[in-house]
Amino acid sequence: MNRTKKFMYNTVASAFQQIVVMATGLILPRVMLECYGSVVNGLTSSIAQFINYFTLVEAGIGASAVYALYKPLAENDHPAISSIVTAAKKFYILSGYFFTALTFILAFCIPFIRKTNVLSPLEIGILVLVLGVSGTLDFFVSSKYNVLLTADQRYYVISVSSMVATVLNAVIIVALAYFHVSVIAARTAALLSVFARVLILYLYVRKKYDYLNFEAKPDNSAMRQRWDALYLQILGLVQTGAPVILATIFINYEAASVYSIYYMVIGAINGVLSIFTSGLSASFGDVIIRGEKENLQKTYRQFEFTYYALITFVYACALVLIMPFIRIYTKGIVDADYNVPLVGYLMVLNGLLYNLKTPQGMLVVSAGLFRETKWQSTIQGAIAIVVGAALAPKFGLPGILTGLILSNLYRDVDLLLFIPAHVTQLSPKQTLKRWANSFMEFIVILIPFFFITIFAANFLQWTEWGIVTACYALVVVLIFSFIFDRTEFKNSLVRILKMIGAKK
Repeated sequence: MNRTKKFMYNTVASAFQQIVVMATGLILPRVMLECYGSVVNGLTSSIAQFINYFTLVEAGIGASAVYALYKPLAENDHPAISSIVTAAKKFYILSGYFFTALTFILAFCIPFIRKTNVLSPLEIGILVLVLGVSGTLDFFVSSKYNVLLTADQRYYVISVSSMVATVLNAVIIVALAYFHVSVIAARTAALLSVFARVLILYLYVRKKYDYLNFEAKPDNSAMRQRWDALYLQILGLVQTGAPVILATIFINYEAASVYSIYYMVIGAINGVLSIFTSGLSASFGDVIIRGEKENLQKTYRQFEFTYYALITFVYACALVLIMPFIRIYTKGIVDADYNVPLVGYLMVLNGLLYNLKTPQGMLVVSAGLFRETKWQSTIQGAIAIVVGAALAPKFGLPGILTGLILSNLYRDVDLLLFIPAHVTQLSPKQTLKRWANSFMEFIVILIPFFFITIFAANFLQWTEWGIVTACYALVVVLIFSFIFDRTEFKNSLVRILKMIGAKK
């Protein structure tokens, strides 16, 4: 199967996965708010983010293993593939013990971080252990399969397994919540979805990679970049997890719940955007490892153009539509104030800046440049945490978001200069020009809405406004792209049509 066909499979599977994730992502938080309240919703969000941080004990195993697998997969070297996957399995099991220990420590400590009368300390501790089971299974069972499938550009298998698990998880929680089952019992029953995902991955890998030998001598040298890859993982977790944790520590569980509802929207947007990047790191990694420089430059220019046009369109629409959506979504919820426009606007700005560096950040992973970028990643994470912690007590969620915005702005500029010098050998001026075009497009899209107030009493009216906004934004982006970046506009259009043809 060639790279284009794998990309199409990955894209289609990821698209369906994100549709499922968005649908369940809209349903579950509302159910949590209605049936359990803002405190429990904020508490579960906080626990989930703490547990996400514990996955740092993975220490970059996945990223370094994926990079190490590019070459043997390209050469169809089965013994080398088995040795690398076996090494990954060994390190994952070791990390799994640390993860489990940290989860037990959190279960004991979190009731004392911020107390609540909704759940007892024992119940909170049990909830931590239940939510930690998924991560434990990943370390001990499924992670080794994930790295192999990712490196082999078969991310669509992971998407399908995740899709099944997401639907099953949502059905179980929603059904039990409306039957007034406790949150602990509902989350425990929902673990069935985790086992289903693991089983699907196990069966596929066993059939597709029948040559895989987990008793092979582990190639530990393949994991030599794991500590450097760890820094990129820290960066991703800072972006998604730090705000909820900072809100929990410096504000309250209600603030953590408010943030989680707004981030639900941004998370859905990022999920849509990930459809267009799923498996691309592996594809570009394959091109880099083969030394196809001209192909790399050509493909990267087209991807960068397309992605910037996409995020401009998406986030301009998001800025216009986020507050009407939040007002409808949280209508009737009175135990916390969710109507905070400044939080919504800062959230969208941060999402745009976060995605601005996606093309460059993808190449860092594809080229295995973990060590070369670790200090920049550390600085970015430090800016987000230090500024957020300093501003949160006085300014609340806007202070936390300011830290994230400044950290992403720093990293955008850093990667703008780093990637051309170390990977593509292209001029950064072209990327800078595309940033300027995106900014102008953004302003032009927003201008009419300075004079138009969107009022939507329900989701049907909101959808109608969304269609109008999207059509207008699309016209603006296409006109600007045709005028200011005509060559890549045509090249990207041709590539898209070819991929559609390949799919058929």
